[in-house]
Amino acid sequence: MKYCVPTRPSLGLLLRLVHQHWTQDVEAALEEAGYGDIRPPHANVFTFMRPEGIQVSELTRLAHVRKQTMTQAVEELERLGYVERRPDPNDRRARLVFLTERGKGVRPIAAATGRLVDQRWSEIAGSEEIDALKQALQEVLGKLRSDGDSAGPIDEAAT
Repeated sequence: MKYCVPTRPSLGLLLRLVHQHWTQDVEAALEEAGYGDIRPPHANVFTFMRPEGIQVSELTRLAHVRKQTMTQAVEELERLGYVERRPDPNDRRARLVFLTERGKGVRPIAAATGRLVDQRWSEIAGSEEIDALKQALQEVLGKLRSDGDSAGPIDEAAT
């Protein structure tokens, strides 16, 4: 894919373009494994799922998306058989979202693809440079979170 990138692109633009490559690789791997109905907005659900289930409101908070956006993603994944909703035993008014057996098959493929992307990018740019980039981004993210963003730690296996 060719881009017309400005001479001095912003960090935001570079992160977006690199993320597009990442997403394309993960989508291709999921398609090949029989999960071709997974769309990019669904990643917010898979990334933040917990084995004990999670409320849509908590998914919304962790993913930093509107509740309507998260609700739509959960409903789509439920129709596709990747998640199910059950009553929350601690809150009679709430429901928890759980991965189904089909849904549990998505994360290992996404994680394995992520490791392959890391490896390929390390071959392109050098492993020290990729490690330094990851460290710098983790530091920025940590400082942003300490300034009021409480999304919690990132589970590398989920991304």
